[in-house]
Amino acid sequence: MSRPNTRTLSLRALSLKAALLGALLGTATLLPAAAQADEQYFPLQSYRVGPYAAGGTGFFGGFIDYLTLVNNRDGGVNGVKLTWDECETQYEVERGVECYKRQKNRPGVAAWNPLSVGIAYAMIDDVGRDKAPLITVNHGRTDSTDGRVFKYVFPLLLNPYSESSGIVNYIGAREGGLEKLKGKKIAVLYHGSPYGKETIPIYQLLAEKYGFSVEQVEVPHPGNEQQSQWLSIRRTKPDYVVLRGWGVMNPVALKTAQKVGFPADRIIGNVWSNSEEDVIPAGDAAKGYTAITTQASGAEYPVLQEIVKAVYGAGKGNLDDKKRIGSVYHNLGIVNGILNVEAVRIAQDKFGKRTLTGDEVRWGFEHLRLDPKRVEALGAKGLFHSINVSVANHEGEGRVTFQQWDGAKWKVVSDWIAPDWALLRPIIEKSSLAYAAEHGIKVRDPAAEEASN
Repeated sequence: MSRPNTRTLSLRALSLKAALLGALLGTATLLPAAAQADEQYFPLQSYRVGPYAAGGTGFFGGFIDYLTLVNNRDGGVNGVKLTWDECETQYEVERGVECYKRQKNRPGVAAWNPLSVGIAYAMIDDVGRDKAPLITVNHGRTDSTDGRVFKYVFPLLLNPYSESSGIVNYIGAREGGLEKLKGKKIAVLYHGSPYGKETIPIYQLLAEKYGFSVEQVEVPHPGNEQQSQWLSIRRTKPDYVVLRGWGVMNPVALKTAQKVGFPADRIIGNVWSNSEEDVIPAGDAAKGYTAITTQASGAEYPVLQEIVKAVYGAGKGNLDDKKRIGSVYHNLGIVNGILNVEAVRIAQDKFGKRTLTGDEVRWGFEHLRLDPKRVEALGAKGLFHSINVSVANHEGEGRVTFQQWDGAKWKVVSDWIAPDWALLRPIIEKSSLAYAAEHGIKVRDPAAEEASN
């Protein structure tokens, strides 16, 4: 066989370069088409294993069930199909960050919903750079309520400080008025994590304002052992205990309270201590226990009935245990799905009925205004109250209610209650402005932002 000459080699090299260039150009021409496909992507940093799996499976199950309903019933949002995938975090910050780095490269990211304070804190700077909204429904940094500073972070429905204010307002109502709190004792039993410690300053402030004394007691993660904490509570004899728990900590708290003789009807749970998974394992020790919530439990709401019929009826439901349909975590996931989808819908009204950028969806969240009439039209009347997000307020001035466990189900025992905004807003702004100064963030002018829109 004769050896190829130099000219033949050169021609072959040129041909190979041309082929490679053609392949690269072909790929390049495909990428914009994929990025602009009529799909809106929701990356889910979920957790279905570990000590907090009950919350993760319920919440992400409800979220996925609602996205599935919108796809099956409506063909997506104005023809744009909703897509998602899950990345298991086990509720660990490092895993959550790894998931973020992996999932953010997919086109059409709508919003991040990690349902983890630790993971959310770790993502705040990144979402600002990547221009995609971070949703921390019912949790997260309190000062991220100030959207003038935290442009891409949305603690929708409830932040830790408004939750604390709502709980104190409820206790005051039970006592016959906030003025009756003077001289009372309240203990706060909190999860030993950034989430649990978030409210230490606000309970001190509320105690000073209303004249009650407060004892704040930490329970190390995950909360399997609480004997010493409850013996301390028994010695101080508080009038109420606020339970700021998460996962296995909650049923252990209720059972240990019963052992030391503290009545369940004097324990008020926070928004992450309000699920069936918190009370059923505690058995009789949970009867009479009360907790705050942003959404009701139960499957009687029209949107739940649609999900039962159109999603589970078609064999596409996400929950393995159908008895959990309408549970607290499942319903929170559905409400969160409603908020995310409506933000996309609102943004489409401005930017076009197409796949949106993360920044465009962020605009949708900043204009997420669902009054009770719109909530009813979505089949969610009574499931949650309303939301009114703005540039200045990324929480949305939500309302809370309280439910009591009767041994078999939750029963609503209060009207919708508002927190003390006059007290909270200056605290939020002081913290957010300090954050802005520290990080060199230009504070946005809400009026100018609205005028430009």
